[in-house]
Amino acid sequence: MYVERASRLSGAVVWTNTPPRGGTGLVLPDGCMDLLWNDGRLLVAGPDTRAHVAEGAPSRWAGIRFCPGTAPTFLGVPAHELRDRRVELADLWPVSLARRLTARVNAAVDPASGLEEVALERADKVDGPDPLLRRIVAALDAGRPVATTADELGLGARQLHRRSLAAFGYGPKTLARVLRLQRALALARGGVQFADTAVRAGYADQAHLARDVRELAGLPLGELLGGGR
Repeated sequence: MYVERASRLSGAVVWTNTPPRGGTGLVLPDGCMDLLWNDGRLLVAGPDTRAHVAEGAPSRWAGIRFCPGTAPTFLGVPAHELRDRRVELADLWPVSLARRLTARVNAAVDPASGLEEVALERADKVDGPDPLLRRIVAALDAGRPVATTADELGLGARQLHRRSLAAFGYGPKTLARVLRLQRALALARGGVQFADTAVRAGYADQAHLARDVRELAGLPLGELLGGGR
């Protein structure tokens, strides 16, 4: 069962997931990165450009999902280096530090709370993310074109692309597609008809919505909604 709550770390979400059975599951692109705990290990989930397929026997998962653009500051690694990847925390940080944090999370009352404490402590030691990143996300999530977003923020196209790669893991056009997908899923899950979902989320038409969902999620929209997160 998947459960989430707002974190004490601004903009982040803490979640747990214990699948009832083995098999495959989908994690959809959302513009975010996660610090993960899985059966005693700490990992990092980079930003996805397509659905990540999780396979294997049932196991416990917990995570803290950082809002788009904030994880690279926390991790000290540009987001594009982790695009479409799941890596051990020890591959990014000194092994001794990763082991110490892993032991700390394992000893916590629950792994999700342990991850949250690690994130809060780390956030106090590093500079906060560039406030401009939040404005980039807000503009693209509102459906503004990439060129308009760059102009409104006083950035050149190359500057916006470079900042986006480091902060989000991909360029602003891909980020805009991912954010649009999430808007569409929220509407469709709320019972909005697919044709209306397409218009309200910013697609040209329902066929455009269907193509984009299949490309990013690997499944038709109806099947995707029937399968849950």
